[in-house]
Amino acid sequence: MKITSLEPARCLPVPDAGFGALRTERGNLPLESVDVAADISGLIAGVEVTQGFRNPFDVTLEATYVFPLPDRAAVTGFRMEADDRVVEGVLKERGQARADYDQALREGRRAAIAEEDRPDVFTIRVGNILPGERVSVRLTMSQPLPYEDGAATFRFPLVVAPRYIPGSPIDGPPAGDGAAPDTDAVPDASRISPPVLLPGFPDPVRLSLRASVDAAGLELRELASSLHVVEEEGHTVRLRPGERLDRDFILRMSFEASTSLQLDGRDGAGTFALTVVPPPLQSTRTPRDLVLVLDRSGSMGGWKMVTARRAAARIVDTLTEQDRFAVLTFDSVVEEAFEGLVEASDRNRYRAVEHLARVDARGGTELLEPLRRAIALLGARNERERVVVLVTDGQVGNEDQILEQVGGALSAMRVHTVGIDRAVNAGFLGRLAGLGAGRCELVESEDRLDAAMEQIHRRIGAPLVTDLSLKGLDVEPDTVTHLGSIFPGVPLRVYGRYREGSSLTVRGMAADGPWEEQVAGVAVDNPAIRAVWARAHLRELEDRYAMGEHDLESRIVRTSLEYGVLCRFTAYVAIDTRQVAEGGPEHRVIQPVEPPSGWELPQGPPMMGFAAQAAVMAAPPMGVQRMRLPEPGLGLSDLDQGLIAGDPQGASEGFGGPRVPAQPPAPAPFAPGGGARGRGGAMPKPGPRPAHRLESVRPQLVAELERLKALPAPDLLYLADLGSRLAALAAYLGGNEQLETLARELEAAERPGADAQALHERAVEVLTTLVGDDHGPGRRGSFWKRA
Repeated sequence: MKITSLEPARCLPVPDAGFGALRTERGNLPLESVDVAADISGLIAGVEVTQGFRNPFDVTLEATYVFPLPDRAAVTGFRMEADDRVVEGVLKERGQARADYDQALREGRRAAIAEEDRPDVFTIRVGNILPGERVSVRLTMSQPLPYEDGAATFRFPLVVAPRYIPGSPIDGPPAGDGAAPDTDAVPDASRISPPVLLPGFPDPVRLSLRASVDAAGLELRELASSLHVVEEEGHTVRLRPGERLDRDFILRMSFEASTSLQLDGRDGAGTFALTVVPPPLQSTRTPRDLVLVLDRSGSMGGWKMVTARRAAARIVDTLTEQDRFAVLTFDSVVEEAFEGLVEASDRNRYRAVEHLARVDARGGTELLEPLRRAIALLGARNERERVVVLVTDGQVGNEDQILEQVGGALSAMRVHTVGIDRAVNAGFLGRLAGLGAGRCELVESEDRLDAAMEQIHRRIGAPLVTDLSLKGLDVEPDTVTHLGSIFPGVPLRVYGRYREGSSLTVRGMAADGPWEEQVAGVAVDNPAIRAVWARAHLRELEDRYAMGEHDLESRIVRTSLEYGVLCRFTAYVAIDTRQVAEGGPEHRVIQPVEPPSGWELPQGPPMMGFAAQAAVMAAPPMGVQRMRLPEPGLGLSDLDQGLIAGDPQGASEGFGGPRVPAQPPAPAPFAPGGGARGRGGAMPKPGPRPAHRLESVRPQLVAELERLKALPAPDLLYLADLGSRLAALAAYLGGNEQLETLARELEAAERPGADAQALHERAVEVLTTLVGDDHGPGRRGSFWKRA
């Protein structure tokens, strides 16, 4: 077959449209508008998000939109409005909600479903939208606001940035309609990868955003917004018309917080919200072993790489000669500035800064291996504080795999995360920091770096108060959110459920001895407190599930339904009772999203698509040995009309007219009554836990065993410390006879006459039995595609 070239004059582009602009005579994309209305009171924001869809085609339509929400937001309401009809959504177990939605579409009824795919990534599907019809869906939520250094921050994300998807593609129907194929590392990759338009798409979604601020009796000194142009009217801020959905909205409010205990008893017992302002204490800083992990992958190009290098260099500058440190940079491979941990001398700090100055963006975001390397470098617990600092945009899809394989080891260290992006993966970075009782700092621009680094310096330093506990309130067991530590300039925020009481005492250890503060409660009528607690509690349970505790699934579902807060195992579904069509939608579209602002595309051939350039950007440099790369996903032939691997059936067909409906995602992973759900409905009772729960701490036991074997000689003090850690793990498991027995034996290491060699061999023997001969982290079934 002979292939001839077309003359350029015969294939002129649409005037002023640009590559990637898809149009029909009736319009281009189903999502017309996004409206965000936030009412901020003190340190809690109530938010309503309204999304407007329009069907520009001559056939019935199902529209899918993948979008972000604040990772700590509690979604408590869902509503669909169409043709003067209002349908309230109902929160159901996710498999049941999907089945009800699909049945309604088959019966020709209008329906909508809202699902959570990550703590900060959600999907809405609206089906059987009639030709020319407009449908709006509304989400209601509450979210806590982080507060530091006299200012609270309201951050509302507006775009899901492309995430690096590691692993090999897996067989079977995709879990979603997105651009990336599902892989063994990210089995739901197709649900979190909406197609991406090229920059400058001429018909953006109409965005409106309003934030009204009530300081709740405190003096509001200043309102400041970054990234967007805003208009102020009193204490209300509005976006200027014409802003695009391509970066987070950020509003900072300066006022002085105060120590308080709010008691909301509206539902019988009650929910409490505790805020403790840091005490004016001076602590003596413990010497540190610090591993700095810097993301140099392709998504970090442009201003992000410049800012990341500056942030990393400033972190190095905080070190003193009593500290030791290492610098790891990673993309598809991991590089070290020097071998192992070195003293933080002037010379070594200078060498590290020189190394960082030469780092540029390239390759894929293989985050798991550098975290493993950091854990190995920090080794066993000693008198030095072990710290991991991760500088990244967090744009990975295998969050659960990372938590499962390194979460246990990281929980024994201090982990700080620095997120640099205008559409940062804040949910995952917050989860990582929470594992190590650290802090997560988000930097959305170079201008923001100076202020952020002052806070980062304090976070890397020792906390003011550790080993926190609460006394006074009759607290319901296992309902208090993570206590963490108290850092300078960062108030402690704790939520929980209580039976009775009117005050509590916070206790902990400061540098100069025990510390405590008593706080009197104030009765309030604020349903947002209950919702915020429920979301934080569900998030902790979901993280434990991701780390191996799979028997928590039924508990997560019950908690979500009981408190009316959306989670990954439930979904909101709204179904109209009236039939409007003959059957299911004749046309399906997934809404493409804007490329994140500030993402610098690599230079390629003139007509190379965004996805092709992304593939080039993700490739490792020539001459660099690759550790492991995911198998290729979509090639150049899969790219069409400027979308990142958009409609696999062809973008021009998918947007220009009807096609054969794609097979819907298999509902099996969430099917009610399936094998994964037959665990009964009762809440877990105190007492010994099932043996398989040992999997939840297996990564930590593996790490302990490897550290034990790596000791040059048996060490009685180390063995005694190991015994205390194993005792804590046994208590966490609700009792484990082998761990408890070994812990008691190792406690004898500090007694006179203890046999170090015998105790060392005993510990190796028991730990080897517990973790298995392969010493691997254990492999669980796929979260999204389990049988």
